[in-house]
Parts: sequence; C-alpha cells; structure tokens
Amino acid sequence: MKPCLAKSYPLSALAAALCCAFGPALAQDAEDIASLTKPSSNLEIGIGYVSDDNQRFGQYTGLTDKGGYGLLDIDINRRDALTGTWMRLTGRNLGFENREIRFEHERQGDWGYFLEFSQTPRFDPFTVTTQLTGIGTTAQAITGSATPREYHLKTERDAVTVGFDKMIAKGFGLQVSLRNEEKTGERLWGQGTFGTWRFLTDPIDQTSRQLEAKLNYSTDALQLSGGYYGTTFENKNNRLDVTGPALFAGSNEIALPPDNESHQFYLAGGYNFSRDTRANFKLSYGRITQNELFPNTPVAGAPTSLDGRIDTTLLQGGLTTRVTPKLSLRADLRYEDRDDKTPIFRYFPSQNTATSTNDGTNEARDIQTTSGKIEAKYRLPNNFNLTGGLDYVEKKRNSPPVRSVDFRETTDETAVRAELRRTISETLSGAVSAIVSQRRGSDWLPNLNNGGTATTGDLIAPLHLIDRDRNTMRLTMNWMPTEPLSVGFRLDYSDDDYKGRNLVPNDLGPREGTAQFLSLDAAYRFSDTVQGTAWGSRGENTFKNALCQSAAVPNANTCTASNASPVWGADLKNISDAFGLGLVAKITAKIDLTADLAYSKVKDEMGLQSIDPANSTAVTVLPDTSTKITTLKLSAKYALQRNSAVRLIYVYDRYETDDWTWANWNYSPADGGTTVRQDPDQKVNFLGVSYYYSF
Repeated sequence: MKPCLAKSYPLSALAAALCCAFGPALAQDAEDIASLTKPSSNLEIGIGYVSDDNQRFGQYTGLTDKGGYGLLDIDINRRDALTGTWMRLTGRNLGFENREIRFEHERQGDWGYFLEFSQTPRFDPFTVTTQLTGIGTTAQAITGSATPREYHLKTERDAVTVGFDKMIAKGFGLQVSLRNEEKTGERLWGQGTFGTWRFLTDPIDQTSRQLEAKLNYSTDALQLSGGYYGTTFENKNNRLDVTGPALFAGSNEIALPPDNESHQFYLAGGYNFSRDTRANFKLSYGRITQNELFPNTPVAGAPTSLDGRIDTTLLQGGLTTRVTPKLSLRADLRYEDRDDKTPIFRYFPSQNTATSTNDGTNEARDIQTTSGKIEAKYRLPNNFNLTGGLDYVEKKRNSPPVRSVDFRETTDETAVRAELRRTISETLSGAVSAIVSQRRGSDWLPNLNNGGTATTGDLIAPLHLIDRDRNTMRLTMNWMPTEPLSVGFRLDYSDDDYKGRNLVPNDLGPREGTAQFLSLDAAYRFSDTVQGTAWGSRGENTFKNALCQSAAVPNANTCTASNASPVWGADLKNISDAFGLGLVAKITAKIDLTADLAYSKVKDEMGLQSIDPANSTAVTVLPDTSTKITTLKLSAKYALQRNSAVRLIYVYDRYETDDWTWANWNYSPADGGTTVRQDPDQKVNFLGVSYYYSF
C-alpha cells in the first residue's frame, strides 16, 4: 500500500491524521470489493489413504484397495470484462477413478461451447470363485481352470461430451450436443434350466452415442423449441460361445445385446395469451430400430435379422389460466401411440403344437396411452388454499392370439386428489392432501393354447392389469418457533386393495399392500458461525398375495387345494430406518469445521404361510435379511493466508448385512461349484490431507 502523503496541495494536521488513520481500511475494502467482482479460481491438491480393502465403500470411486490415492480438484475461471467472455476449467476427483473434467468458453448472450470428459467405474460388490476361464471375453470355458480362482468383476464408462450454442438472430438460438460413451468390462451373468445353473460373465464392449440439436425461438408472448434427438448403441460382442456340457440344444451359443438406434423429431412451445393465461404443447415423432444380423443360424426360411421397428407418436397440450384473483385453472391432455411394426415370423416351429401356449413367433406389442388432468386452485378466507384435481389414464394394448397368462386389452385409472394448505401463523404452516384412485379394465381374456382351447393354471393375472383401489394421504408441517430454529414434518400413507379374480375357495393373486413414510428434520443456528441439522425417517412397505399351484378346471376360477396343489400366501414387508446429524462451524477466524453422521437400516421380512392349513402342505418360512450402513464424515479447514488453507478429511464407513442369499449361493457342481460371496461386515477408514489455494 502506498504511504499517505500530500503531494499537490498542503494538508491540515487533522486531514493528514484522517488519511493515515482510514487509508489502510479503505484500501482493504477496495481489495475486498475487487475480490467479489473478479472471478476467483481454486486449486486443491493432496493425498488420501484407505485403511482396508473393500467392495462397497469404493464401488463407484475406485477406492477399493488399501493404500494411498491422489486428491486433486481444480476450478479455474477467467473473464474478459470488455467482451463479456468467460473461460472455465473444472475438474473433480481427478485422483480417483470417477473423475470428470470440463472446459467451457462462452460470450454471454452470443455463443458458447464446452468439452467434457467423465469416467464412472463400477466394482462388483461380490467375490466370485470359479473354474470358468475366458472371463470378459466371448469364448468362455465352464471348467477351463483345473482349480477355482478368485475374481472381482468391474465395468467402466468413459464418456466424452461436446456441445455449442449460438444466438443466430434476435430471439433465435441454436444448441447442439454430442455424447460418446464407451463401456467395457465384465459383469455377473449366468444360464440355467430346471434347477441347473452355471456361472458365466457378460463380456461388455459397447458404444452408446447421443446427439441432440434444437432451435429455440422466443418473444414476450411465444416460446418455441424444435429439434432432433437420436441415439445409437453398438455392441462389439454379438455372441458368447461356451465350452462345456450344454444345458439344452443351442445353449452354448448365446446372443448378446444387439445394435440398435432411435430417432426423434419434436416441437414444443408455449404462448402467453395474457398475463393470466398461457398455453403449452409438444409434438414428437420417433422411430426405434434394431437390424443387427442374427449371431446364430436361424431356422430354414427365417430372415437374417429381426428388423425390429417401433414408431412412437406423441401429442400433448395444456392450458393454465387465472380466472379471478382467487381462482386458477389448469388442464392437460396427452396422447401417445406406440406402434410395433416388427415383422412376425415363427422362429421356434417346434413349439407350434396344439397344446402349447407359445406358437414360436415373436410378439408385436402396440400400446396407446391417453391421459388427462384437470386442476383448480382457490384461495379461501383465513389463509386457506384449496387445490383439487382429476387425473385419468387409459392404456389400450393388442392381445396376442396365444396367451400363457390372463390378459386385458384395456385398463383405465381415475384419480381424484385434493389438498388443503394454510398458513396458521407467522411461524407455522401446514398442508393435508388425499388421492383416491381406481383402476379397472376390459373383460379378461383367458389363457389360450395354439389349438384355441383354454389351458389350466388360469389363476393369476399380471400385476399391472389387475383391478386396484389406491388411497393416499399426506400431511406436512413447517414450524419456525424462533428465528434460529426450523422444523419440518411429513407423513405419507398409502394402501392398495387388489380385487383379484374372485377365485374360490381363496381370492388368489395380489390382495393388499401398504406404504408408510414418516420424516422429521430440524435446523438450528447456534450463532452466525455455527449451524446444526438433524433428520430422521422411517418407511414401511407391505404386500400380501396368495397363490395356488394349479387349477382343477381350465378358466373355471377354481382352485382345489391339496398336498399336490398347495395354496400358500406371502406376507412381505420392507422396513427402512435412517437418521443423520450435521454441523457447520467456524471455530475461529482461521478454522472451519464440518461434520456429518448418517445411519440407515433396511430390513426385509419374507413371511410365508399356508392359507388353508387343512389342505395345504407346510410352508418353510424364509429368514429375514437386514442391511446397515453407518457413515461419519469430518472435515477441518485451517486458513494459512487469505487465499490458502490446509484441509483435513476423515471418513468412517461401515457396511453390515446378513443377506443369506449371497452368503450361501452355489452354482451347480457341473460348472465346478462356482461360489459368489460378499463380506458381511466391511469397515473402512479414509484419511486425507490437502492444500487449498485460491487465486
């Protein structure tokens, strides 16, 4: 800072004293203002240490092995004040495997472009011990290794995205983006039939591309956006060849996901008729195709490709208006037509028998969906606000001529909803809402075989087609008794009543389900430099159904219970509990502290019972399973100077589970007795130290 001196004119003693007294403060203020108006850049570099090998803590970051890792984050910002041009370079987790980096260059209101790279790993949380060889390739041998070996499978996604935008003229703007993603690695897979299973891996070498180009137009009244969105999927592996005893004819040659692509053109927009009335719409037409050559030789006369094609048409329109200062209305209508134009061919002629429920052809599936919504909001006296609405959804499907399950061509669902909201006082507000919905449909089409006759086992309908009554309620409260304290409360409850097929002697299929959720959160400001948060939640979902192994008479809506044809029920329950604590504190002028503690527990109860003990065989109840996750994060930052600091990070993570499905899973002896396991108790400590510099 320059000294306070009088150069061109004399100063009085008082003026000179004031200049020397306030000069440093004024200079400091100027420096603070400059730091706020000038974009800042940050660099953080350091080292971290993981205490133990693990399969969950580093599942999506790469922190799976015990040892050291680099810490590197960058955020560089530059702005040309004369032209309004910005340049930004941001990088996150550059020392980990889930790294991402992005470069942006733009002139505000004129043009801009960006280039982005991201990497996302996924380490499979299970340990595989197997004699399988060729893992990750398209040629795998069931017992290729004389002795079992241990594997940890992994996939990785590398994505590059580029894009630019340009204001072409007043009100016209163009945006284009292209994303290319390469996914490689291997994941758990398998093959089985009639209780015999063998372990395989899915060899992944895939490329996905997304292209979007849109032109935007905007005036005070009219807004339009039209463009194109397309995707392509390319699988460099189209077939997996297995060496070993075949499970069935052709089972050693397995087709992998085929190449496909999609294209969509759309136009969307809105128009403001006045300050109180606005309309919106969307039109789109899309086509999905799959024309990859079959990897295996099809039957005589079959085409060389499925030549799959689905055309989709979407029409949507809506209107919102404020009728009076107290009343607002909204209406929406949407229609979507999914037209499956894939050619039909009998690829499995051996199944074309009179008693089969599959004629060996592929099935085209057409779906037409019409949905509408009407909503009204009205401001009542005494700070009450009432919202009411009616929602309607209808789905129409084509019915296959041969059916292995019951079918409905049409289902429709109507929902009536209402919400009452009130500001009770300056510190308390709340709302209560309710939704009552009912799903019904057209007459049931029974099971039919190729001969056109009814088949046995006509007992259970698909869950998404069956009649259902659903009631949902929600209560929310927000309370701020004092300025430092705020509390939020939410309670959700929903119950489903499935009408089933009215089968006797027991109403088979889905019977009922419930969902409950309760949450409470609070925030308290102890001082201007210390703030704390706390939250907790509990959720409980239940589902009950009943099943019968076979029917006595085809399509007779009867089930004869016996030891050979038992009637049994499932009473499933999922319970989730979670809570957390948080603290943000500025201990001193140089020390900042943050702390977060989170705990969650998820429990699954799989209750099974005999519906009719006198006629049904005993049911073995499956054990319950539970999973607990505890995570503690601590961060302390010590300022060395105004623009530099040292940060200390500590993370404790514990994963506990008694999931017996993975503790005892063994494949068939025919594949060498492959096992898949997970560590039921994983504890990891992570410690990191970094240097932070702002410039």
